[in-house]
Amino acid sequence: MRNTQCAIALALATGLAVATTAVAQDLPETTVNVVGNLGITTQSRQLEAPFWTEGVGESSGGAVTANFRPWNEMGLRGPEVFGLLADGVMNIATAQLGHHSGADPINDGNDLAGLSATLDEFETVSDAFFPILAAYYRDELGLHLITIQSFQSQILYCKDPIEGLSDLEGRRIRGSGASQADLMRHFGATPVDVSFGEVQTAMEQGVIDCAITGTLGGYSARWHESADYLYTLPINFGAGATVANAAWWDGLDPAVQAFLTEEIGALADRMWDLNREENEIGIACNTSGPCPLGEPAGMTRVDPSEGDSELRRQALVEAVLPGWVERCGDVCRESFNDNLAGITGLTIN
Repeated sequence: MRNTQCAIALALATGLAVATTAVAQDLPETTVNVVGNLGITTQSRQLEAPFWTEGVGESSGGAVTANFRPWNEMGLRGPEVFGLLADGVMNIATAQLGHHSGADPINDGNDLAGLSATLDEFETVSDAFFPILAAYYRDELGLHLITIQSFQSQILYCKDPIEGLSDLEGRRIRGSGASQADLMRHFGATPVDVSFGEVQTAMEQGVIDCAITGTLGGYSARWHESADYLYTLPINFGAGATVANAAWWDGLDPAVQAFLTEEIGALADRMWDLNREENEIGIACNTSGPCPLGEPAGMTRVDPSEGDSELRRQALVEAVLPGWVERCGDVCRESFNDNLAGITGLTIN
């Protein structure tokens, strides 16, 4: 997926199939205002923040510099990031696609709840969906899609015992994105809108019974202080994207476009690798260990049965795909059938 994304983005940026690194001395001085993804994650702390605050300056010989802040440190909730980007408030932003599916349902296309069972499957689907999302962003939103990346498996943290998907009936569950809500409703649960930073308090106070996030993200946010059970079935994979304001991007020197495309593409590669590594680390840290990041949280680990995987697929077919097409219309139906049907074995009628 990674080479394909970079090639497509670079062709969109320059009109040429170029993949060479821009020579630092040829780059004009450029300052980039960047809003990063959720700052408490290891992905942001270890990769994204150093990349923008140090890496681009070093790689460009000081020609390209960035002003960088994660969106949560700006008091934002997440879903407003790409709208602000389109308005020119920032030049480049990284955020979760699921957060933006309410305004533009096509954002759910590569990471619909239940669509991919593994990170490898999710990467394959994202590769196939990239040109569709890139064209939509250009034509409809005034945005330039640079990369798609992921977080770890998005799984359930629950206060009370849970054995499988059939136990979700009657529970109030915090998720992110409309497709997660469709899947929860299919099993009789009630989706509740709670921001990431408010989840622990909401669970402690009984506002919600469960919440969905990444295997390591929940540990870093200390959700285990309110939740005792970790259900490890992947609901989806927290697709993210790094996107530029198209008017700003088009005004850049082509050498800077090429430089940023290649460097951000390499950053996305490192994110995919980190998420594969951290997927099991997050589960271990939340449960009995070993945990390289601190004390194991001692949550009870609940692994899915084969029947739960079948129930997840059933929910995808009966609730998630129909709900997505109802919100999105023919553009999503056609995009799915043309680009994902052969990969997923599903066709939307």
